[in-house]
Amino acid sequence: MIRELFGTGLVDPVGAEARGPVIVAFLVFIGVALLWVFTLATQEDHPERLYTAGRSLSPVLNGFATAGEQISVVTLFATTGAVALFGYDGLASAVDSVIALGVLLLLARRIRDTGRFTLGDLFALRAEGPGPRTAAAVVTLVITVPLLIVQLRAGGITAALLIGLSSDGAQIGCTVLMGCLVACFAAVADLRGTSFVQVVKVVVTLAVLALVGVLALRRFSWDPGDLLSAAAARSMSPQGYLKHGLWAHTADLGPLNTLSDHMVVILGTAMMPHLILRVGASRSGTSARRSTSIAVALAGVFFLLLIATGFSAAAVVGSRDIGGVDPNGQAAPILLASEVLGGGSDLRVTLITAMACVAFLAVLTTVTSVTFAAAVSFARDVFARLPRGARHDEGRELRVLRTAVIVLCVVSMTLSAAVHGYPVEFLVTFSMSVAATCVFPVLIYSFHWPGFNRRGLLWAVYGGLALCVLLTLFSPIVSGTEYALRPGASFDWYPLHTPGLISVPAAFLLGGLASRYRPTDARTRG
Repeated sequence: MIRELFGTGLVDPVGAEARGPVIVAFLVFIGVALLWVFTLATQEDHPERLYTAGRSLSPVLNGFATAGEQISVVTLFATTGAVALFGYDGLASAVDSVIALGVLLLLARRIRDTGRFTLGDLFALRAEGPGPRTAAAVVTLVITVPLLIVQLRAGGITAALLIGLSSDGAQIGCTVLMGCLVACFAAVADLRGTSFVQVVKVVVTLAVLALVGVLALRRFSWDPGDLLSAAAARSMSPQGYLKHGLWAHTADLGPLNTLSDHMVVILGTAMMPHLILRVGASRSGTSARRSTSIAVALAGVFFLLLIATGFSAAAVVGSRDIGGVDPNGQAAPILLASEVLGGGSDLRVTLITAMACVAFLAVLTTVTSVTFAAAVSFARDVFARLPRGARHDEGRELRVLRTAVIVLCVVSMTLSAAVHGYPVEFLVTFSMSVAATCVFPVLIYSFHWPGFNRRGLLWAVYGGLALCVLLTLFSPIVSGTEYALRPGASFDWYPLHTPGLISVPAAFLLGGLASRYRPTDARTRG
């Protein structure tokens, strides 16, 4: 998918006359953002207060920050591109992320009332001991690393586009540079500091998207109907643009593929470790529900603006031109910001710079939040549980946390650069599949079934994880299709693009059967 993004070397939406001001303004913004981040860094020496901001965040602040967790660079560009190229099908995919926060809203109070904030803590509700916490740490890493790889690469490619360097070497260099900047941020970040940055990101992102949408609507005499008609007319399928079925990924077993994809995105997004950490950091169960409700409303506005931006890009730029840059349309927001005002104006330069700043904030905050949650899981669920006296040393636990953050950033940055030439965007849906399969069933059982035990938990987690890996490897996103990781190979015996339709029910079944199994009862009867 992204391997062809800007690969021709001819894509330059900024233009030579505007590139200098855009680069200068972008670098100034990066410098100010990093300086602000360092001023927000606390000297907290108590691990739990660092992990949860002392549970002092107000519902409004935490609600904005939770909504900010939904604004990633992949969401920002991929969702807009999906709407620009595939119309109705792209719109349907955007709705899933809002529904996901609705699922989290249903569980938020229960999560907070447990007093726990990592997957290891929650897994230990029904099954104390190192096994469940180790399983939680494994699942957290499997969810986290693929997300970081794709986020960093998308951010690097976007940065390369903005400075007018679209070669593979320039994109890899920008990916590494972006990874280093984020590592500096993440190394000093805590939940409280990232929350303030998330709030700024929400406000800036909504303002920029709204401005782009208004400018696009002005070109069509303020008539949304004319804008939609132009989007359909300039799409690759004017008759099918506003109907289901244009997305090529749903061509085979369409209804089942659609159901599986929706299940994975909704349940997987709701069960992300960084979102659970933020819910667990609320002041109370009531506060957790209120902050999540605020996040649902803000996320709804955000995705409405993304949908409007996608349709505007199709109407102003044209789906064919967007698809010519990237088969999945991920350049749509930048192309729209470049063309909605025409060339030569100072406002155009400002708009492009603002879109660049939004992309940088999205990479900075998303990678930091995901990395921080994974490092907290390792420090609290693995290191702090080691059977030796040093585990009680809070200073050492914090050093382990910071080391884990840097290691995760470096590893993810290296892998992101290494897989630059491959279409690995499926890693995002793989991460969501693992979250939906290995976390959602465990939490449902833990909250609602007193008979759920250690054996059931381990079977659900490791059995579900094995199914996710197996079904993904033998799915059409890895082989057998033109958009696969290995399009020339053909071992796609599993017909669906995501494993959720099989793996989620299987994890529930494994957890239930294993919890009911009593080997001592069998020996007694024998």
